[in-house]
Amino acid sequence: MCLATLSPSLFGVQVLGLGVSIRPIRVLLRDILKKQIYCQTVEHNPLKFPVAVRKDKYAMVASIMMAIDRGIERGLLGATVRRRLMETLLGRIFVKSNPSFEAFTQEHGWNPPAFIVLSPTACCNLSCPGCYAASAPLANQTLPYGIVREILRQKQDLWGSHFTVISGGEPFVYKSEGKTLLDIFEEFSDQYFLVYTNGTLITRSVADRLGELGNVTPAISVEGLEAETDARRGKGCFAMILEAIQNLRQAGVPFGVSATAMRSNGERILDDEFIDFFFERRGALYEWIFQYMPIGRGYDPEMMVTPQQRVAMWQRTWELIREHQYFIVDFWNCGTASSGCIAAGGGIGGGFFYIDWNGNVAPCAFNPFSVHNVEDVFASGGDLNTVLFSPFFEKIRCWQKDYFLNRPAAEAGNLLAPCPIRDHHGQMCEIVAEAGAKPIDEDSAKAFSDSGYHEQMVQYGRDIDELSRGIWDEEYLKDERRES
Repeated sequence: MCLATLSPSLFGVQVLGLGVSIRPIRVLLRDILKKQIYCQTVEHNPLKFPVAVRKDKYAMVASIMMAIDRGIERGLLGATVRRRLMETLLGRIFVKSNPSFEAFTQEHGWNPPAFIVLSPTACCNLSCPGCYAASAPLANQTLPYGIVREILRQKQDLWGSHFTVISGGEPFVYKSEGKTLLDIFEEFSDQYFLVYTNGTLITRSVADRLGELGNVTPAISVEGLEAETDARRGKGCFAMILEAIQNLRQAGVPFGVSATAMRSNGERILDDEFIDFFFERRGALYEWIFQYMPIGRGYDPEMMVTPQQRVAMWQRTWELIREHQYFIVDFWNCGTASSGCIAAGGGIGGGFFYIDWNGNVAPCAFNPFSVHNVEDVFASGGDLNTVLFSPFFEKIRCWQKDYFLNRPAAEAGNLLAPCPIRDHHGQMCEIVAEAGAKPIDEDSAKAFSDSGYHEQMVQYGRDIDELSRGIWDEEYLKDERRES
């Protein structure tokens, strides 16, 4: 029996809440919910996506459910955290049913952004080579707390968005108007926060406070295990990370790891030793993978994973998701799960955009071009929708639709190469020029005025498409073309 007609709010949130502490009931309800999601995602297909894409989407959602189940099973989630997961993460985020969301959808005919990525400070206690944000201890750019508050309030009021990603710089360094990051979490207790952090500032007292608040999950940056992490981040950083992990576990705070994939470690961050160490031995519930994008400090295309590595990483990542049900997201190799690029507020499920410590608004953190500054927008009487409906963002959303979303299944664009700035660099540069967008910092300006850089990025996209096109056609489109 297909359960697609049942309300996700009524079915999903309530049953998980009822069975969360009792293993037999939790497992039963989890499996029922997985069947419902399979029905909705794979069998019920109003958008007519290729069936293999739909199966990837289901596998990703199932891995999220298994991550939460592992956290509960192993006692990694405190009581407040469990309640927040039910009320906020599931009740307000996964189940998008609130007046602001519905009003936007009815007026504009598409879903509003599901979240934003906000970097409130450029300051960081580390100074890592190749940092996309060029963060450093002496960086003093910080977004005023009042602006941060207004951003978070508006995205909730305008879009019904209750999820926020905090990046940096190092977020736990943030201080403004006598407030810290913890004050943000407390003031917006009905939002859920994912924080990318180097972990070195998560003391026992910080972890305890996060446990009390219950609406935060830190993603701790690593480059591999001790040798690889200390080589980039500084000697002793890995030991501090392990101490932070212990603090979080004792406080019942769910956490994961965030890894920058480079030519030097592309295989390491997915190998058996790494997965066993963090997922099985340390209790990480997820892994985010950011393939190094040559922007920021010391941009160098030679540090990128090779096209061959990237294809190998794609195979390994989906093996871990499908066969082992680990919640792992590679923002380039998991394009099928998101229906492609979701930057500039695009995507069928609601996308996102990026705001940096100077208030510059960009399509995403790795696409460093802007036509708006949020402080100027607010001062002139505008709001986040002013940014969202800018011609720059609309051009990017049109590209997303033309590439995949509006195509028949048998002609869908290659989602193994979904990223406009990385995999279709020449086309993205044309959009930037047409929209009159400007680099958000000096490092980005240098990179994108470098003709050699441009040629390398364009060639990288060609190589990726050449290597992945056969896989895409054979594994994702063959059946669709046969039926059409």
